[in-house]
Amino acid sequence: MLDMRFIRENADLVKAGALKKHIEVDIDRLLVVDDDRKRLRQEIDAKRSEQNRRSYEIQRAEGNEREKLIEAMHQLKAGMSETEEQLKKVMEEWQRIMLTVPNVPDMSVPEGDSDAENIEIKMWGTPTEFSFKLKDHVDLMTALGMADFERGAKVAGFRGYFLKGDGVLLANAVWQLALKHFASKGLLPMSVPSLVRREAFLGTGYLPQGEEDLYKTQNGEYLAGTAEVAMMAYYMNETIDLEKQPTQFLAFSPCFRREAGAHGKDVRGLIRVHEFFKWEQLVLCRAEHDESVRLHEFINRNVEEFIELLNIPYHTVINCGGDIGLGQVKKYDVELWVPGEKTYREISSASYFHDFQTRRLNIRYRDTEGILRFAHSLNSTAIATPRILVSIVENYQQEDGTINVPEALVPYVGKSVIGPA
Repeated sequence: MLDMRFIRENADLVKAGALKKHIEVDIDRLLVVDDDRKRLRQEIDAKRSEQNRRSYEIQRAEGNEREKLIEAMHQLKAGMSETEEQLKKVMEEWQRIMLTVPNVPDMSVPEGDSDAENIEIKMWGTPTEFSFKLKDHVDLMTALGMADFERGAKVAGFRGYFLKGDGVLLANAVWQLALKHFASKGLLPMSVPSLVRREAFLGTGYLPQGEEDLYKTQNGEYLAGTAEVAMMAYYMNETIDLEKQPTQFLAFSPCFRREAGAHGKDVRGLIRVHEFFKWEQLVLCRAEHDESVRLHEFINRNVEEFIELLNIPYHTVINCGGDIGLGQVKKYDVELWVPGEKTYREISSASYFHDFQTRRLNIRYRDTEGILRFAHSLNSTAIATPRILVSIVENYQQEDGTINVPEALVPYVGKSVIGPA
């Protein structure tokens, strides 16, 4: 959430940011409602002062004078109740609009409507070529007994899957290598809940706009699609110590996404599923733009280094305005080469938010002068399974249908080649 004073003093900038993100929000209406909010609060404060003054007079008055003062007090209270009801309605509209005001994107964010207009800024490795007819990951993993998609759909419905045997070993190997790699960067490992209260989703910006993609319980909690939600709420309504260094987490959780807007898109196999597991990087730092930029590069590079350990071709793109969310200032995507589709597929997104999330969640720190400030937040996927298995299996397939295990994963899988079960 942006600071209201910032919005008022930079209305044209906020409007331009919303336009760049292709997000509809009525800033002019917000300013009118904010004026009403301040006016009504002033009226209520004035009436409360008057009420206190008259209460004092009533205590000292006697007889008819006291009765007149009591009658005037009743009228004052009735007027205050009416004004408070007006303020309640105004506050509801003010909060509703404020929750839709997007963060202002960085100047380096390119123009564009969708991910098709993201700009490649780095390419690593050469797309894998084969001298034999390729198989996609569904055929490879089914033939090798690594996954069962038919029974997955029977048991869990659309996009359901089972991992089996070497499929489970490979997924666990990725988790273990990720834990070793990312923890070595100074991130504190955490295992976090996926069942999270609504306040955390509002605070991180996933609600109200993204409600259709969330699973909801009968009690009003939600199942998170990323550990970011729980980890950001970890310090909700707290003042933290950022004097020496940023607070850096590596969080693991099951993740759930309805993918409500993606029905009929990427439905084959493990590219887009409703239930998966993910390591997530999350950082809280001082409210300094240069610090956010530095840490943004740091968490994104951590992912690139992990992919390089696996020796899988990838490229990194900077996301255009239409492909970054409500709260992000800037975002990178790392995308892996998928031979079966002859394209790159996203495996990680790295974003920074300035104080957009921490202002909503009331996460503050004291600067060197002792002044309370809202921290800056950043996050990035470390690695997600089972999606990464798609690129591993397809890039490392052999003509005989077996799959070579990436060298970095061999110690965790316990074998160098995955063959028939």
